[in-house]
Amino acid sequence: MSSFEYKARGTDGRALNGRIEAPSRDAAAEQLLSNGYIPVEITEARGSADVGEWLNRKLGLGKPTISELGLFTRQLYALSKAGVPIIRGMNQLASSTRNTRLREAIEEMVDDLEAGRDLAGAMARHTDIFMPLYINLVRVGEESGRLDEAFLRLWEYLEREKKTTNQIKAAMRYPLFVLVAVGIAIFILMAFVIPEFAKVFERFRLELPLPTRAIIALSEFTAAYWWLILGAIGGAVYGFRRYINTDKGRLWWDEMRLRIPVFGSIILRATLARFARAFSMATRSGVPLIQALSVVSRAIGNEYIGKKIVGMREGIERGDSITRTAGQMGIFTPLVMQMLAVGEETGQTDDMLEEVAAFYESEVDYDVGRLAELIQPVMTVAVGIIVFILALGVFLPMWDLTQIAGR
Repeated sequence: MSSFEYKARGTDGRALNGRIEAPSRDAAAEQLLSNGYIPVEITEARGSADVGEWLNRKLGLGKPTISELGLFTRQLYALSKAGVPIIRGMNQLASSTRNTRLREAIEEMVDDLEAGRDLAGAMARHTDIFMPLYINLVRVGEESGRLDEAFLRLWEYLEREKKTTNQIKAAMRYPLFVLVAVGIAIFILMAFVIPEFAKVFERFRLELPLPTRAIIALSEFTAAYWWLILGAIGGAVYGFRRYINTDKGRLWWDEMRLRIPVFGSIILRATLARFARAFSMATRSGVPLIQALSVVSRAIGNEYIGKKIVGMREGIERGDSITRTAGQMGIFTPLVMQMLAVGEETGQTDDMLEEVAAFYESEVDYDVGRLAELIQPVMTVAVGIIVFILALGVFLPMWDLTQIAGR
């Protein structure tokens, strides 16, 4: 995908210029024509800034954070609530938005709105920024004449989403830090410390026990081929990241994350809280049930759970109730199933889903708060075993040395 700078004229003769991404110059011209603009000049964008922008897009950098998207949504709510015309409001937001990609997207949406496209349709051309749930709720708000209410609910949802994301990150941060620190310490021991002990043992020509010989052999390999080990680790990380970015790899990794001891349970409940909150908001906003399940399955950030939600949609299409299909998925607790059943019987499923989300969020808050308390014993035992093995291998020959020195 290349970047092109264009000069064009609208149907009213107004001159326009900007930048557009397309596979070729002809494709850029076709895209401008489809938007109702007559291209006058199209040139390929060049320069170091373009290279940096291209790298950012390839690496997934520069994308608006959930906080920036939440602020944008809150501003849209305030403007629409005050009765400011949407095009005028979007122009104001484009001039005050700091994120480059979001500002460019707003400017392109303004062009689409001026060309007669609706807001949801304009947002649908930027799926890298706006998730399907966001676009569908905006569409429902436009059709029902309650766009301000749609923006308010989206802002509240994004705020809760930010909290859930931070909770998941907090759950994974501590063990990753410990594992990295232990890995670095073992690498330093193997590459620099143990080889010095090996020289001492070699000088006295001791008959070394098996654990010591194994540790020294591993240490010598580490000292000689440390560059190969680091390269293999880097290659493995790169390959892993490439694999989990594929459809099959993402599905596998999202399922594996849920099976990690302690953390898997926290991630599962945080994801289910996200699902319940999004599904409740979608149904309460007037999105049809089947469509709500479809868009929510792509908005919760876990392909494995998303596949389960698609299974719920298929069950409902066959005529089953929400409670029965949810029970067949095997991911909800009995208490939640009871709440869903009550909600379905009373016609207040959206309210019950809000309670489900609050229930799971409170559990996640509690477990994240005592995460260090849960993990510390496990980490202590693991580090203790590693240190014991290393110390055993090093100090067994040292014991023989003290006996030789005492003779």
